[in-house]
Amino acid sequence: MDATLIRRIAEDRAARRGVALVTALDDAATTALVATDGGDMGAALPAAVRNAALDAIRQDQATNVEAEGRRWFVNVFAPRPRLIVIGAVHIAQALAPMAAAVGYDMVVVDPRGAFLTPDRFPGVTARIAWPEDVLPEIGLDPASALLALTHDPKLDDPALTLALDAPLFYIGALGSTRTHARRVARLEEAGFDAGRIARIHAPVGLAIGARTAPEIALSILSEVVAVRRLGSAEALRRRPPKG
Repeated sequence: MDATLIRRIAEDRAARRGVALVTALDDAATTALVATDGGDMGAALPAAVRNAALDAIRQDQATNVEAEGRRWFVNVFAPRPRLIVIGAVHIAQALAPMAAAVGYDMVVVDPRGAFLTPDRFPGVTARIAWPEDVLPEIGLDPASALLALTHDPKLDDPALTLALDAPLFYIGALGSTRTHARRVARLEEAGFDAGRIARIHAPVGLAIGARTAPEIALSILSEVVAVRRLGSAEALRRRPPKG
């Protein structure tokens, strides 16, 4: 493999950017690097192959593609998926071991150090800070999802404001339909249009009738996985949320 491509793969992985190495199976010297930021390198690819490579990055799964009479192998170098959770709440506690079990890293952000302790969140990256101060440092990248779980606009709203301007693959916020309506009004007042606000999954999680913190955590993680793997959770049957 060309040394330049190797360096680019290493740089992108260090920066939590997914890339795919695409190789023509009839000519191993014909290679291209497809990056989620559009900074592709190498051979020119048919649009169908490039789109398949981007989808493979999202799925974090190697694949074979046929286009224009040629076959291509797509090898993916993707960062580990990550949950950025706003609020050291009971749902976040239940979510942590579930996320680890399915291969997600997790960062919990909360300025309330009395809640965000190693005893309550063992093995989880803890950032005791206000979301607006620490999220730019953490990085809101395409391999990350943000969950606003505090019910407190002073914590959730600044995080969502940053999230809506970032390429996160999922944004979710806890609360009833009435709570979310008030949230939408605040975001509209802050200058966000309906299309951008619609990126927020709220009420967060699949409608599985969850009541306990672990059940709610399960519904949230299920929706996150569905969006990451399928591109949307809309294909899954959902009950109208109670408001």
